This record gives sequence, C-alpha cells and structure tokens, in this order.
Amino acid sequence: MSNPKIHIRENLEKSYSDIFTNETLAALSKLSSFNPIIKELMDVRIQRRNNRIKNKQRIKFLDPDSLIEGTTILVNDARSGNFEGKPVPDDLLRQWVQGTGPAAKPNAPLKNSIRNVAYALLSGADGWMFDGEDALGQINSMSLDNQRNLKLAIQRSPVFLEVAHTVAQEMNKWSIGFLGRTIIEDWEKQLDFTTIIFRARGLHLDDRHIKDEMGSAMAASIVDLVLYVVNNYENLQKKGSSIVLYLPKIQTASEAGLWNRMISALEDHLGLEDGTVRVYVLVEQLEATFQLMEIRAALGKHFVGFNTGRWDYINSVSDAMCWDRNFVNPNIESITMTYGYMRNYEDRVRRAVNTPDRSGNFALWQGGMEPNIPVGSEHGVAISMDKALKGGEREQLEGASGKWVAHWKMVHIIRPIWEKKGFQNQLGRKFPALGYSLEDADGLLELEEAPRTVDGARNLISVALQYGNAFGQGMQAAALKPADFFNNDNVLYLMEDMATGEIRVSILWEWIHKKAVITCDDQGSGVRKGDTFSPDLFEKLLEEEYEKLLIASDRDVHDGSKDTTLPISKEIVKTFVLNKEKLPWFIDLLNINLNNVEIDEARKRIAKYILEFIGSGKRITENLDF
Repeated sequence: MSNPKIHIRENLEKSYSDIFTNETLAALSKLSSFNPIIKELMDVRIQRRNNRIKNKQRIKFLDPDSLIEGTTILVNDARSGNFEGKPVPDDLLRQWVQGTGPAAKPNAPLKNSIRNVAYALLSGADGWMFDGEDALGQINSMSLDNQRNLKLAIQRSPVFLEVAHTVAQEMNKWSIGFLGRTIIEDWEKQLDFTTIIFRARGLHLDDRHIKDEMGSAMAASIVDLVLYVVNNYENLQKKGSSIVLYLPKIQTASEAGLWNRMISALEDHLGLEDGTVRVYVLVEQLEATFQLMEIRAALGKHFVGFNTGRWDYINSVSDAMCWDRNFVNPNIESITMTYGYMRNYEDRVRRAVNTPDRSGNFALWQGGMEPNIPVGSEHGVAISMDKALKGGEREQLEGASGKWVAHWKMVHIIRPIWEKKGFQNQLGRKFPALGYSLEDADGLLELEEAPRTVDGARNLISVALQYGNAFGQGMQAAALKPADFFNNDNVLYLMEDMATGEIRVSILWEWIHKKAVITCDDQGSGVRKGDTFSPDLFEKLLEEEYEKLLIASDRDVHDGSKDTTLPISKEIVKTFVLNKEKLPWFIDLLNINLNNVEIDEARKRIAKYILEFIGSGKRITENLDF
C-alpha cells in the first residue's frame, strides 16, 4: 500500500494506477482527516431529523444574530450579502443548456463505456454535468471507470478521439433524420465547446473501495473531490477551462462550510489559489431552502450558482414532514414546478442568486431537469417535446439562465429557447428581497388540491420497482415508464435517476402511514372515492405490478434480472414502504445490496440495516463486502 493513511480494496490501486497516482494518493491521505468530521456531521444531521420527528417540529429559519456553524459569518451578514464572493468565470457565463449523465456504462469495455463522454462533449450543450452520484451506477468499480473515462477524455487520449469520431457520425445521422440538419460540423473543434462539470457524491454516502487509517469507510465526497480535481486540474487549466463541481444533498450552511474547507484544503495542497475550484449547489433539500444565502456565504469564493431540481426536492419535503399526518402529497405527476411548495421553493432560489455579495457579484440559477427523450411514436414525441419546450420557456421567463436535459438528443431542442433571447444569462435580474417570516416558511410547505388515485399508486410502485432493479444492474440512470405503458409508444420513456426511487417510495410510505384518501373511483381494483390507501391495497398493487414486470419483454425488464435483482428490488420497496418508522434514504437499502443477487442475503442485510437504524439511529453506509 502506497500510503498507510488509506486502504484501497483488493487490487484496485494497481488496476487503476492511472487514477490512483502518487499525487491522488497523497491528496487522499491529506484530506482523510476530514473523514471523521463528515461522519460526525452526518450523525448530527440524522439526530436533527429524528428530533424533528419526535417533537413534531417544522424546519425553521436560522436565528439572524447567530453564527453559521463552522464559520465566522453571521447569519444576518449572509442574508444581506455582506460576505466575500467571486465573479462567475467566463466559461460559465453562458450555460443555456447543461446536459447530465454518467461518464461510464456498467460492465462495458473502455471503447463502449467512454462513448458516454463523447456524446456529451459533442452534444452542443454549454455544459455537461458528468455524474458521480445519482445517475452513476456503483456496481463493481464503476466509480473508478467514471473517473478514468473523464481523465482520458480531458487528456484527449487516442482511444477517446477514435470513439468521438465515430460517435459524431452517428449523432449527425440522427440529427439529419430528426432535425433535418447536422449538429456537428467539425467534431474535433466541437469537443472544446462544452464546459466540463463533475457532480461529486453527497456527504451522506461512503465510497465502496477506500477506508481511512482507522478502518472507517472513506466519505465518497472526499474520494470524488480528490480524484476528479487532482487528475484533471492541470489539463483543464491548460485549456483555459474552469474546474467546476456540482455539490448535491447539502442540507445546511454548516455542511456547505465543511465542503468549503475541504475544497480550500485541496487547493492549498495543490498550490492553487483559493477559489480556483468553482461549485454549483443542487438545492435538493427542504432545509437548504431555509438557508440559501447562508449556503452562498459559507461557500464564499467557490460558489457560482444554484440548480433547482424536482425529484430530490419533493422527496426531501416528504421526508421532513413524515411526522405530520396532515401533510400528504398527491400523485407525483401533479407535483410540477408550479405546484404549491415547489413554486415557492423556486422563487426563493431566484431571489437568493440575485442578491449581490459585498463586491456586487450575483450568482447563476440553472433551471431543473427535462427528463423527456425524443424516442417514441410521432404523436408521442410531438406531445412530449411541446411539453418540454413549454417547461423551458416558463423557467426562462421566471429568471433561469439555463436548464438541464437528461439526454444529448434534447440539447438542440431546448437550446433555442435561450438562444433566441440573445442574452448570456439573467445575472442580477431584479426580484424582491428574500423574506424570513412565518408566511415565507409556510409557503415552502404549501399543499394544493390534486388527484390521489389508484393509477397514481400503480405508477409509483411500477417505477420504484424498475428503478431498484436498474440500480442493482448498475444503471442508476435508466429510461423508464410505468408497466401499463410498455407497449404504448405514445407514452415516452423518461430518464430517471436515484431521486426517482426515493420520491416514489416516500410518497407510498406517506399514503399508507397517514391513511391517504383516494380522490376518485377505480373500477379495476374496486377502490371507491374516499377510501384510504391501506397496507393491504398497497400489497395487492405491488404484486400486480411486479407480475407485469416478470412478463415484460427484455427491452423493458432485462430477462437476466427477473430472478436476481428484481426480487431484491421488490423486497426493498415493500420493506421501506411498510416499515412503521420512515427510513431516511432508499439508496441505503440499495447500496448494501450492490453486487448481491441472492434474495435471502438481501433480507438479512435489510433486516440488519433496520435493526441498526431503529436501535441506535445509525445508518449502514459502508460496503458490506469490503
């Protein structure tokens, strides 16, 4: 072992010596001191959650006269913009469309796996967030494949250039058929158009391959930060590109402050100026929306903007309010970005980025995800693309400087929304100042009347089962739709990631444990308007939706998964939803079963997790096979 402060599983240090270089090993060792700090902060996070549930408390704004924990910044100073920031770098000033997706594929040879990067960098997106978290499978050593592919692409290695040349021809063939024109004129020049961004894993996750000197699983955030930055910063700087990260699942300004200290420590270790690494923050957690300016201030010169996602945020609201029997979400399809609490969340984000810091710097607001893919019947594609365009137009009018797409084919469909306006971004657009009243807090939990139906429950169950199955197969980003629409090309597949599973099981848990009322009759199940969503009804629907997946074609449900990872997915969904105590993360139960295909072993691991969490409030986050 090259460094006694870290331990790398099996022979991975040797087989990934291009990733585990002397430089990255030294940096991992340096930042390993943050590992126990992260673990302690995550324990505090869970304890805070548990106390809110126990005491039936809503999340509140911070005391304006207090210090942001872990910093020397007063909350009031943060809210008024009295903190040090930094201008948006040139290559992030125009981010009309950012694509998202992993840089690797499961169980694929290099030339096949690295195609993901070629599609991304040839897509015409202004930026591409290469995902190390929700959309990246974690079976085997995929997290390291992801890092390797990015490094090879950024280096412009011969293998990447060979693949990119082929991919460019394929992309042009598609675009001629769909758009009536080519989208790539000079493929080598096109590779330099897109700003490369990397999403590290959240503080709540552990890496599967590395432990610290105490034998504790290394926080995945440390591993991702170090491997991406150390392996690529020199080549990015030579090209004049910024070093940019997306930071996920931050709940508080104190967590943002910890990220800030880790990034600064790495910059210092590498001899980089403080503020060289720039970060977007995904506002995926309800608690973060109560601390937006405080998060900006805590990240200081590293901060560049916020992103407003949908699925993760809905899940966080559901989880934060799991104790309140009167807080029950409707069908997931009804919770759009204009729905009650989502509308108010988005409004707070746009106000926060347009509050200047002490030097007059504003920040960026990147709009949420467009999950549609233009594949299906002509009628289905037309309807879905119209919906996608209207969604993008709405965000642009509301003040977003761009949005996300989940597939490269959507880039040139969405891009004209901003392109025709002509301006680079909407930095500094005038909005009312952020408020911190009880009314503002209540708005972040505003429910509106919307359907709650048996069909809605079927959709939640079907996609949750499929997502858990895809996860076990190494596809954390998967094109999915409810089983009832498998043979209906008018209903398009949507690109779904980890948040897809999280929110669906959270809403199902709500409906059962809060005795949700169904809002209309359902002839197929015999459920009547006014009936409650019972455990018996859930189990009946679960069996029916599971049977549909067992008889589905290999196109929709891989045949090899039907007696391996699909039964495990069913067990996890059923256990999570029926468990009396709301578990904090669906991904925990999936993670502890990665690379396991035995249902009996899965049941043991699930039982172990629940016993540990209920008994001590501790999550099991490490790789049980390490």
